Amino acid sequence: MQAGRLHLELNPGEASMVNDFAAASRATMAFLRERLGFQLWMVTRTEGNDWIVLHALDQGYGVNPGKVFCWSDSFCSRMAQGLGPNIAPQASAVPAYAAAPIGQQVPIGAYVGVPLRRADGSLFGTLCAIDPEPQPERIREEQPMLLLLAELLSGLLESELSTADAVRRAERAELDATRDGMTDLYNRRGWDMLLAREEERCRRYGHPACVVSLDLDDLKFINDTQGHAAGDLLLRRAGQAMSEVTRASDVVARLGGDEFAILMVECDYFDSQAMLQRLQETLAGHGVRASLGMAMRKSGYDLQEAFEMADAEMYRSKRNRKVLN
Repeated sequence: MQAGRLHLELNPGEASMVNDFAAASRATMAFLRERLGFQLWMVTRTEGNDWIVLHALDQGYGVNPGKVFCWSDSFCSRMAQGLGPNIAPQASAVPAYAAAPIGQQVPIGAYVGVPLRRADGSLFGTLCAIDPEPQPERIREEQPMLLLLAELLSGLLESELSTADAVRRAERAELDATRDGMTDLYNRRGWDMLLAREEERCRRYGHPACVVSLDLDDLKFINDTQGHAAGDLLLRRAGQAMSEVTRASDVVARLGGDEFAILMVECDYFDSQAMLQRLQETLAGHGVRASLGMAMRKSGYDLQEAFEMADAEMYRSKRNRKVLN
């Protein structure tokens, strides 16, 4: 075993070396499918009450990566709480599993599940499997191997996640040439490139993310009545306000004219609401009036689609403000 690598024999005499979490997840599921069977193997992420499928090896349940289930309905939630075993050859014989709502939604005769944890002990997700038919009792003997594989996957995951900020800093440095000269924020090209790169991470790890569309209310009026120097000052004040409420890992961009955008990485709904409140207060403190729209990245649409939703919400807000004024 080399540091940062997982060695699995997928077929007798054939070895596969994988050195990243995604490849290791797929290799692990293929290995376990051959060894234990089961129609569906998954590597998942928990985020609030969302149970997100990151990787799946499916032969009958119709589950694809990106699918989101209800965490509290799952066998895995009960396993993670210690209410049920890691291996249940006959799931109906375990009271906690027999009572789980997911068992009423899909046929589950047998279950396997082990937690994937971060270095601090917090739960990231699970490596799990289900089959519509009960399985032989002897599969319980595989629990030490399953726990070891989960530990190895967790180690690879932690290694990748711990370097995420360094990767983002490198990306930002690479794209310093895409800065807007007026505000020193990213321009449209930088925004598009960084949004696409963050979307890749969201797909790989199931990260939550928030996008904000922001449009200044008074730029044209100030340019017309006070001159473009005053308008430029307004743009810089707006950029400063947005920079004050965001983190170094986030992306703030001026897309053109009086249009701005914010990407809050690894940000759930509650954090995004708190950020939006701080942003509104900080903009007001800088004497900036603006219309805002926000959307969360969720299963079924990516960050670009989420931003389009935030943009539509921003324009609705702007129209409503004009009506009220």
